[in-house]
Amino acid sequence: MHFDEKAKTWDDDTDKIERAKVFANEIKQFIQPTHTHLKAMEFGCGTGLLSFELKDFFSEITLIDTSEGMIQVLKEKIKTHQINNFKPLLKNLLTEEFNQNHFDVIYTAMTLHHINDLTKIFNVFNANLKENGLLCIADLVEEDGSFHPKEMNFDGHFGFNKNELYNILIENNFKPLHYAICYEIKKISNGKSKKYPLFLLIAQKIN
Repeated sequence: MHFDEKAKTWDDDTDKIERAKVFANEIKQFIQPTHTHLKAMEFGCGTGLLSFELKDFFSEITLIDTSEGMIQVLKEKIKTHQINNFKPLLKNLLTEEFNQNHFDVIYTAMTLHHINDLTKIFNVFNANLKENGLLCIADLVEEDGSFHPKEMNFDGHFGFNKNELYNILIENNFKPLHYAICYEIKKISNGKSKKYPLFLLIAQKIN
């Protein structure tokens, strides 16, 4: 599996670390809680880069991924840094039952474009959020399909059009509250530099 192979060196990429900090700051600025007992879930957590930036912001974070390699690296990091409020979980939310209904916030970074069935995953998010809970999505702005190398045989979404994503969220009982383009990935292809903007969208469960 692609992500299992990448897990060991995932944190070597300073760009991934930097964007995790940017997304975390954007989330913190929007939520600004007056208490620290909020519970969160990260979907597609990888090695937990984003959650490590938010570890003092939530009382408990459940980190979910389908990659055994990523979860293994995450567990090693939790042990090394003696993190007490992380709950790593190897699970596929699209195929395995998981209805906790107790999270105040669910966040996901650079994972949604890998998920073909958006309605299904939004239903899963809805089932796991408390009433008025928040969903934070950090991902690619709509692109021309060049972001993923052809050898990856990528079959997900080529980023997201803001209005189309808003409509899907509204159809699935979420109310968009915030949208900001807050980071840019630069890639070199055929000697040319190309920029891919990333957004952070925050929506609220409305049922």
